[in-house]
Amino acid sequence: MTPDRDVPSVTGVERALDRVKLAHPRAIDLSLGRVRALLAKLGNPQRRLPPVVHVAGTNGKGSTIAVMRAVLEEAGHRVQVFTSPHLVRFNERIRLVDGLIGDEDLIAAFDECERANSGADITFFEFITAAAFLAFSRDEADILLLEVGLGGRLDSTNVIERPALTAITPVSIDHAAFLGDTLAAIAAEKAGIIKPGVPVVLGPQPDEALHAICARAADLGAPVIRQGQTGNEGGGWSATATASAMTVRVGDWHAEVPAPVLVGRHQIDNAGVALACLRHLKGFDVGDAAIAVGLAAVAWPGRLQRLSRGSLLDRLPAGAELWLDSGHNPAAGAALAATFADLSDTDARPLSLVAGMMRTKDAAQFLAPFAPLGARVYGVPVPGEETSHSADAIVAAAEAASLRARACASVADALETINGEQRGATRILICGSLYLAGSVLRDCGEQPA
Repeated sequence: MTPDRDVPSVTGVERALDRVKLAHPRAIDLSLGRVRALLAKLGNPQRRLPPVVHVAGTNGKGSTIAVMRAVLEEAGHRVQVFTSPHLVRFNERIRLVDGLIGDEDLIAAFDECERANSGADITFFEFITAAAFLAFSRDEADILLLEVGLGGRLDSTNVIERPALTAITPVSIDHAAFLGDTLAAIAAEKAGIIKPGVPVVLGPQPDEALHAICARAADLGAPVIRQGQTGNEGGGWSATATASAMTVRVGDWHAEVPAPVLVGRHQIDNAGVALACLRHLKGFDVGDAAIAVGLAAVAWPGRLQRLSRGSLLDRLPAGAELWLDSGHNPAAGAALAATFADLSDTDARPLSLVAGMMRTKDAAQFLAPFAPLGARVYGVPVPGEETSHSADAIVAAAEAASLRARACASVADALETINGEQRGATRILICGSLYLAGSVLRDCGEQPA
């Protein structure tokens, strides 16, 4: 993979971001009119992009894109990536061919968008999407992997008129206030990225979501590549874990490849979606060797990441494991609990959760899947976030989900408490919020590359 370009101090970017946030609200107001107007003033850079793979879904979008990027780069392709939000620094959202966008290029894109916008109403995410498209349009790349911010139909990334491919990872209940309170309604919003005649690759879906997505695809004549349909005219896919690898089938192609280095049984499915996308991308040569190397090299920080350095580890009992994940909805909680159940099957240890969540999330539903594992919850506030659940609220949610819990002032305080209560080889997961994960990585001196 290509190394990141050298960037100066983030101070200039922080000042630019403060200015942009002050001028443009961070509130969610799903619409395409404002971003289209700004893009038109910028000369429509979204029409000067390389082929785009547009990815929506509730969980697994980032991991799926990370796998695609790793394999494509190993195959020699020049890849751009747009994801959100970031963990440690804003630059993570915009990856150019040579690495994360440099501070000077980012500030210049912000300045140009500000001048073009001329004070017109626009949200923060719409503004930064326009800035990203401007930067991508000036970077020589073979492909852009584009993650939806929220939903799909009215997300500001959905100005791409003719992507090469679309993908929808597993859909579950999240952001109900904006997308609807049923799986069918949420899936219909995600399916808004499907374009006429453009193939759509689907991750595993509940029946209600699958029906909504397939109905939209049928209306638009978009071929559907779905799990478990291998050998059919649609050219479906499957991915099955073996003892030390996984078997992947896409249409009539199949291969035995290494399991992704990303931890968790759900990452088998995410890798399956990624490889199904790559097999259906026209004009991109991706061989089995590149797939094997890419799966072994893929990195996606803050997603079931085992921490190996930093001052937080000094607060742990001897022999303890410290894990970090940014999942925050019930489906993510279920996937995490399943992973730690698997880990316990091979190496049984007491499990402790250091959990911090935003008030927009249902903490009890997220935590409930851990009850059968006998996990102990240590509730913490998310640092610097006014809309964080309090530590006491996390404790109440955990107790409502039949988990033992206690409140702590911070992650460091929670780890010291665990050290005093649980001697020996314990397993600790810090979880519940991407913002919490970012603060932990900063404390550990991590800089996602």
